Amino acid sequence: MSKAKDKKTAPAKIALNKKARFNFSIEDTLQAGVALEGWEVKSLREGRVQITESYVHLRNGEAWLLGAHVTPLGTASKHVRPDPTRTRKLLLHRHELDRLVGAVERKGYTLVPLNLHWSKGRVKLEIGLAKGKKMHDKRETRKAQDWQRQKARILKASRQ
Repeated sequence: MSKAKDKKTAPAKIALNKKARFNFSIEDTLQAGVALEGWEVKSLREGRVQITESYVHLRNGEAWLLGAHVTPLGTASKHVRPDPTRTRKLLLHRHELDRLVGAVERKGYTLVPLNLHWSKGRVKLEIGLAKGKKMHDKRETRKAQDWQRQKARILKASRQ
């Protein structure tokens, strides 16, 4: 008889950047791997990460994640000095990097981290190629969200 393994599976979504879709209009998305240290992976499994104030920077033909805060666990090794806001390298193919460099430098786009998630046991970051919204665009987005909520309330009330 074989025993069923009781493995804890980490949630698919680790962190979500809700402000990104409100402040930017996302034109295209792509997925990048993230180069992490061991203590960071343990913290991510606990969900102790924040990417709301982070951004992606292209430098010397490489992509870097800046401003992401990974809170170190209290049980982490004492011989390692964890830096919660260190710059992390993003792993992308050369043709993806070339396309992003062209869009950012020539067309004025911005690279915004959208969410951090697990994919086949690896940490992936979804990056959005985005343009910033103006204040009136944000107001229209807010109106549309309010109308959707109001519509849902009306439908819910009519069913009961």
